[in-house]
Amino acid sequence: MLHTPFGLKFFDYVAKTRAARAYARANTYLMPFITAIMLFFIILSIVNLISNVSAREGIKEIGPRANLLIPGINPFLPITYTLVALIISVFIHEAGHGIVARVHGIKVESTGIAFVLFVPVGAFVNLDRDELTKATLKQKSAVLTAGPLNNMILAGISFAVLFATLSSLTPIASNVTSNGIELITVAKGSLAERIGLTEGSRIISIGNSEIQTQVDLTQVLRSNIGNQLPIVWQDKNGVQMSDTFSIPSNSAPDKPILGVTASSVDPTAILEIYKQEPLRLLQMPTLDKSMPFSDFMAPKYESNLFGESFPIVANTFYWLFFINFNLGLFNSLPISILDGGQLYSALIQSRSKMNKNRLNQISSAVSTITILIVATSLLLPYLPF
Repeated sequence: MLHTPFGLKFFDYVAKTRAARAYARANTYLMPFITAIMLFFIILSIVNLISNVSAREGIKEIGPRANLLIPGINPFLPITYTLVALIISVFIHEAGHGIVARVHGIKVESTGIAFVLFVPVGAFVNLDRDELTKATLKQKSAVLTAGPLNNMILAGISFAVLFATLSSLTPIASNVTSNGIELITVAKGSLAERIGLTEGSRIISIGNSEIQTQVDLTQVLRSNIGNQLPIVWQDKNGVQMSDTFSIPSNSAPDKPILGVTASSVDPTAILEIYKQEPLRLLQMPTLDKSMPFSDFMAPKYESNLFGESFPIVANTFYWLFFINFNLGLFNSLPISILDGGQLYSALIQSRSKMNKNRLNQISSAVSTITILIVATSLLLPYLPF
């Protein structure tokens, strides 16, 4: 950890502004709203996992590492984008605590930058615990809410910039075609890989049937179990190729035959879908490769604002949104070590005449119940039903 006086001076400078004082007043009662959003998502996830077998199987296949917001461990977080986003998010979060604390005259003991193996991974702000304890409930609420709220505000700004970037895209004419279906993914060791199909290939026909949709593909394959069929496709460079392949006679009805995911929707239609349904952008581009700025789809578009660099802009703001949204929501949970837990503990103690030990027991119980709810949402896919 590198301690620096720059942060202290910065907090004092910003805290004197009219905007900082207005922000400190406005955010006082907003933590419960952020907490409610997080609990809504967790409960929605639990209901979906209980009722949807395919959702449980999909998460089980991805593995538990996907639950961690750590670049390099979570296989779906691109290291560069998410590391930069995580650093910015933590700085914004801690700055919120520090500035609002100074607005209310609470001492900031130290601030600085945290490193792991010489790589900056965030910031820290140490508040004077005695002064924070003596502060009024409104002041504590403002200070503790400032971090998660800063993350949510930055998430909203990032999402708006992402959507504006998406709105600036137009399909490249050479990529607009309606022949066949394009392969988004090809599983390793699959029948498709043995045939020679790759990501970006376009299946034109199988047997005597033209393939225009995913339904066409499934019907042709399922109706020819055990048969040998000719297949015609174009590789990602547009070169037409053909071969024959045999569908294994022991193909299970609930398992994929080729081992591919495919899309018959052209780039124009895909772009319109995301413009009309922006909430689809909540899905990660590393999971949903049909997103216009994913590595798979980005070469099919150009931007009248950012030119060929639009994937960098779009991915930067997507991961800023994703990290800030998750960091802000998670920190609002009523778990003792988090901002939400500290605030709700202070709220419990301020609204009761019980003895201190009893109040601490109630706070611990709330924290434990919340941890159990979160753990349930994470462990459900691995439980027998």
